[in-house]
Amino acid sequence: MSDNDRVSSRPADPVAALNPRLPSPLREVADDRFARHGVRLLLKRDDLIHPRLIGNKWRKLAPNLRAADGRPLLTFGGAYSNHLRATAAGGRLLGLPTIGVVRGEELADRPLNPSLARCAADGMRLHFVDRSTYRHKTDPATLAAVLRAADAEDTHVVPEGGSNPLAVRGCQDLGAELRGRADVVAVACGTGGTLAGLAAGLAPDQRALGVPVLKGGFLEEEIRQLQDQTFGGPRGNWRLDDRFHFGGYARTTPELDAFATDFETRHALPVERLYVAKLLCGLVTLVSEGAFPRGTTIAAVITGRPLTE
Repeated sequence: MSDNDRVSSRPADPVAALNPRLPSPLREVADDRFARHGVRLLLKRDDLIHPRLIGNKWRKLAPNLRAADGRPLLTFGGAYSNHLRATAAGGRLLGLPTIGVVRGEELADRPLNPSLARCAADGMRLHFVDRSTYRHKTDPATLAAVLRAADAEDTHVVPEGGSNPLAVRGCQDLGAELRGRADVVAVACGTGGTLAGLAAGLAPDQRALGVPVLKGGFLEEEIRQLQDQTFGGPRGNWRLDDRFHFGGYARTTPELDAFATDFETRHALPVERLYVAKLLCGLVTLVSEGAFPRGTTIAAVITGRPLTE
């Protein structure tokens, strides 16, 4: 389906009509930084699932797009949110109205940046709120006030980053696709929903490793809460290594950029900087530290690709 196509009629499962590439490809790459330690590296190419709903955005949004059942879908994000972009794209492709609640009331009086302009071009109605209101958006009274102000009370609400129980179950499918294929499955983490579902879908003898891209050390509790909400308790064998955020969300360094460029050259793979580069750099470091026994197979989930628009 081309990027300009819409689903013209509503089949039993309109999301399936978007023709996702599932299961996503799993490819081994030869990398001497892994091979010299006796470790195999596989790349789980979730970035190839769909041209506009990429990687874990598909895994998390598809169940919510179904649950919306034709109602408008409202969600939250910052001015450069990939989640807002993906939600807007999904709504456009399905003919579903979308509303984006954007952090930063002062942005309403400025020209839209390229990310928000793409959201608007895809039909998303943008509603800007002040940063204090945004911080309390999960409080029921604050959320109700935001919905009233946005004239969006009859909507399907998706949290920032898309991580809710529907999304976690969608990411559980990712783990199921990797059952028996690797000893360790590693993924970059923002809000934790992907890791919460991935770990639940893996086999008991497999481990999930999360590489947070934000500073703060709060993510472990968030993941536990998501698993409690979704499954009623903990699921899977997972852990976090929070050393590879490179300064925090949306932060990069010259060293990280050089690493990503080198990886692209080695493997002809476009490397998204804010999540994927941090994951891959973390894995190279961990392997060099001897964190994985010889004979280990690692699958790295490629959750996104560089923006080209």
